[in-house]
Amino acid sequence: MSEEKEGFLARWSRLKREAPAAEKKDESPAPAVPPVEKLTPESDFAAFMNPKVKDELRRLALRKLFSDPHFNVPDPFEPYSRDWTVGEPISEELLATLNQARTVLFREPEKKPGAEPELSVTPPQASADATAPLDEKTLGEAKQDEPRRQDA
Repeated sequence: MSEEKEGFLARWSRLKREAPAAEKKDESPAPAVPPVEKLTPESDFAAFMNPKVKDELRRLALRKLFSDPHFNVPDPFEPYSRDWTVGEPISEELLATLNQARTVLFREPEKKPGAEPELSVTPPQASADATAPLDEKTLGEAKQDEPRRQDA
């Protein structure tokens, strides 16, 4: 057992120094690629996808490929590929009837805390028949139309 084991850091350092020499030996010439100026959409672009081809040359080839008008046609089945801004806008009368528009677009100005409250019509509880129980259907409808509140 006179053999000494090589330490982790010493082994790592030795392998690190030997790695660049091994990488240089594996270098092979880049594959022959056709000139970018002579490329057509029917040309074979597989040679440009090799990892040994420079990125600039690959980008030029892909730019040449995708400059073909064939790739500029929107997909008719893609829902967001059309221009949806050309339709006629929603009329103000219809917009006022939408619940979301009431709460977001047509908000009433907020009241100041120091201002006097406005007089309102008597609530249903103070009506002439105060002893009758309130109908759940009418309460649900009142809650549903309140702005800035979720259905509870």
